[in-house]
Amino acid sequence: MANVTFSSPRMKKDLTVYAIAGDTKTLLAVAKANDIPLDFECENGECGSCQLQVTVLSGNTPHGVALTEKEKTVLKLAGKITAQQIADAETKDLPPPWRLACQFIVRNEDIVVKF
Repeated sequence: MANVTFSSPRMKKDLTVYAIAGDTKTLLAVAKANDIPLDFECENGECGSCQLQVTVLSGNTPHGVALTEKEKTVLKLAGKITAQQIADAETKDLPPPWRLACQFIVRNEDIVVKF
């Protein structure tokens, strides 16, 4: 199980929910199931409306989380990630701070999601 803490000025307070690691649900699906007011439109990684910051809370190296091609393109065009961050994600398994909720699969690690 993973603790996912959602934090936003749009919410009265931070909310931590439990996500089952390995069930292949996206972060957007977890948010929708818990009535978190994330912005989203296409739910397919093309519009970029669900971009958010993800911070891993453990002191360990974050689990390798592959960026989808759509994510790379949308976040790079939006100026949220750099070519170096994409390279680090691909070669060193270092996830960038910005992700798309509709593409991010929750892993077995506690995270904070800011939007």
